[in-house]
Amino acid sequence: MAHRIVTAAVIIIGNEILSGRTQDTNLRDIAIALGKKGIRIAQARVVPDVEREIVATVNELRVKHDYVLTTGGIGPTHDDITAECIAKAFGVPLIEHPEIAALIRKREVPPHIMASRLRMALVPEGAGLIGNSTGGPPGFYKENVHVLAGIPAVMRAMLEALVPTLTGGDIVQSRSVTVYLGESAIAEPMRVLQVDYPDVDIGSYPFNRDGRFGTTLVARSTDAQRLDEVMTKLAQIIVEAGGTPEYA
Repeated sequence: MAHRIVTAAVIIIGNEILSGRTQDTNLRDIAIALGKKGIRIAQARVVPDVEREIVATVNELRVKHDYVLTTGGIGPTHDDITAECIAKAFGVPLIEHPEIAALIRKREVPPHIMASRLRMALVPEGAGLIGNSTGGPPGFYKENVHVLAGIPAVMRAMLEALVPTLTGGDIVQSRSVTVYLGESAIAEPMRVLQVDYPDVDIGSYPFNRDGRFGTTLVARSTDAQRLDEVMTKLAQIIVEAGGTPEYA
C-alpha cells in the first residue's frame, strides 16, 4: 500500500527571534496542528527582516514542499515587509485588498495612524485570505505559501482557519518506551535496528530525573504494524542491556 507523504516548511521571520529578545512558540503550534492533519514539517528556517533573505528562502522552499507557512512581519511598521517579499518572490505587484481595507477602516483613527494600519491591507496580487477570529486583519496565501501573523494568539487563530483547507497525508504515529540506562548502553543495537527499519524514524532522548539518568526511545511511522515490530525489538534491546522497559 502506497503512503501519501505531504511536507511543509516553516519560515519564522523577524530580527527579534534571532536576537533572542522574543522566544518563538509558533513552530511548535504549527507542527502539532499540521501533524494531526498528516502534514510533516520537513524544514524550519528563522530569517531576518531582510528582503533578499526572505525572498530567496520562500522561493527555495515553495518548490521543495507541498506547503510553506511563514510567521511574522505582517504588521503596520516599516520592518513588516513579508507581504512585499512574497509579492516579489512570485513576481506580482503588491495591491490593497478591498476586504481587508474595509475591515481596517471600520475603526476610526487619526489619518496618520490609518495610513500605517492600511499597510496590513497590502497583499500580493491574486492572493486569497486566511481567516482571523480575533477580529484583526486576516492572513493571506499565494499558491502554496501561507502567511500568518507572528503574535502567537493571532497566529493560532489563523492556523485554526487554515488547517481545514489543507490536504493532508498519512498521519505519523508515535510510540515511546523509557529505560533507566544511558544511551551508550543501547547505541549499537539501536543503530542496527534503524538500518533494518529505514521507514521508521527511531530516536533516543536522554534525561536526568531526580539524579537518575535514563533514555526515552521514540519510534515514528505511518505504518502501525511496522511500529509494533520496532517497539517489540526495542523492548528486547533494553532487556538484553540489563534494563526494564517502562511505557507511558
